[in-house]
Amino acid sequence: MQANLEQELLGLRELEKKLRQDNEIKQKRIEALERNVEALTQALMQAAKQRFGSSSEKTPLGNGQLYLFGEDAVISLEEEKIEKQTIRAHSRLKRKNGDKERLIADIPLEVVECVLNEDDNCDVCSSPLQFIGKKTVRTELEYIPARLKASQYMRYIYKCSTCGTTDAYPDAVIKKAPVPAPVMPRSLASPTTVSWIMYQKYAMAVPLYRQEKEWLRMGLALTRSNMSNWVIQCTSSWLKPIYNRMHEKLLTYDIIMSDETTMQCNKEKGRKASSTSYLWLHRNGESTGPPVILFEYTQTRSGENAKQFLNGFSGYLVSDAYAGYEKVENITRCLCWAHLRRYYLEAIPLDGSKKEIPGSAGAIGRAYCDKLFKLERQWKYLSPKERKQKRLEQSIPVLNAFFAWAEKVYTNQEPLKKAIKYTLNHKEYFTNFLLDGRIPLSNNLSENSIRSVAIARKNYLFSDTPQGAEANALVFSIIETAVANGLDPYEYLVYIFKNLPNLDFYNRLEILDDYLPWSDKLPDICREKKTRKGPEEGKQTGCA
Repeated sequence: MQANLEQELLGLRELEKKLRQDNEIKQKRIEALERNVEALTQALMQAAKQRFGSSSEKTPLGNGQLYLFGEDAVISLEEEKIEKQTIRAHSRLKRKNGDKERLIADIPLEVVECVLNEDDNCDVCSSPLQFIGKKTVRTELEYIPARLKASQYMRYIYKCSTCGTTDAYPDAVIKKAPVPAPVMPRSLASPTTVSWIMYQKYAMAVPLYRQEKEWLRMGLALTRSNMSNWVIQCTSSWLKPIYNRMHEKLLTYDIIMSDETTMQCNKEKGRKASSTSYLWLHRNGESTGPPVILFEYTQTRSGENAKQFLNGFSGYLVSDAYAGYEKVENITRCLCWAHLRRYYLEAIPLDGSKKEIPGSAGAIGRAYCDKLFKLERQWKYLSPKERKQKRLEQSIPVLNAFFAWAEKVYTNQEPLKKAIKYTLNHKEYFTNFLLDGRIPLSNNLSENSIRSVAIARKNYLFSDTPQGAEANALVFSIIETAVANGLDPYEYLVYIFKNLPNLDFYNRLEILDDYLPWSDKLPDICREKKTRKGPEEGKQTGCA
């Protein structure tokens, strides 16, 4: 009897042990599932915030301070809040007399005279009326729609009245009047039409199928295939030589900033229409000379593309951490702190209302980045030599504290792990901005330049042929560089297409230097038209 009880007790103990083990396994599974649910919830809220929330990446103003260097040296969000509180949101200066006149100062003025009929007399005694003065009642802004005209070039031919009629000059002499060379032989294309098509597509992001409708509305059945052919042919003939000259200029700089984005090309040999191609951007920094912004189309994202394009360059290359840039020779890589800050921004947990939860490790990492950017803003107008010295004195302590903090962080949160790994794996590249005061802390200039491609791509979706994709890269390069140098891109394109066909620049490439976007020999019509402002207008603190 006792033996049976002991045997039953032993069985119960074994069952209890098994149940405890099963319970531990299930508990661990529940915890893992809860972590997954939390991670997915955070990912969903981050995605919703990116899609529907504010596009600004500015640090929100919250209560409290982040003590990162002890009580005497803090990164204070409260200090930023005090500065911001002095600015009234949505405020603007009171309108003053003369604002309208300044706004339309560069617009031709037509006076509409409102007069009485000649037979109008006094309403009281019917006597004739005498003119005694006039008064301005109002000024309106009129819109005049574009109109088309056909220009037919008629060449006049002349014959010498003497030659061919006398024994002294027996041969007749015929002389023809000079005719400007066409932008495209045997075509209706003109410098203005081709420039307008390019300006609409690449500067205003209006795809060719929409332009086709607008041309038809004006009375011309100009198909998108014709417009595409005009763009490709004119780009190859007249813009590519300018592009090549700009490329030579870019390679002479000490600092180049690079980025890349996707593009779809449908008819690439040996590839599916849905294959992903790339548009690379390479430009110089702000303090190294006149802006040069170049795009290059490639089928792949291989680093060999950047290596070939930047062959001959030696200096600092600012980019994200894409490993393909390691193939570029003779460079010192400098990584973008805005990219790093974005990783920490995505690692900040959100509450149910998609607001940031304060005090997280992601917020601390972002605060370190904010501190560096705040210091850079203070040194914006210093010389490169002075800025470098300031960085060595004030940025290095922030960097040391930041990397020491990152090495101590342990987390299971995937976005934060990704941010910490990104930080520590590229520590050397993130500190290379200390080497030269001209090196920017971020690659935002490149991102701003490539934004026009993203906007246009959203509208026209893809390029049909590789020739069209290469033309896209060249025209984007010309327009973005023109805008960066203070030019009106449409007028600049017109100037190129009117003049280059009449020049023998293939045998004398130095001729092209007068047509580069930074040339001081460009006419005033190519310069960007700026709105005239009063002395107080640029000091507004808010917007309507």
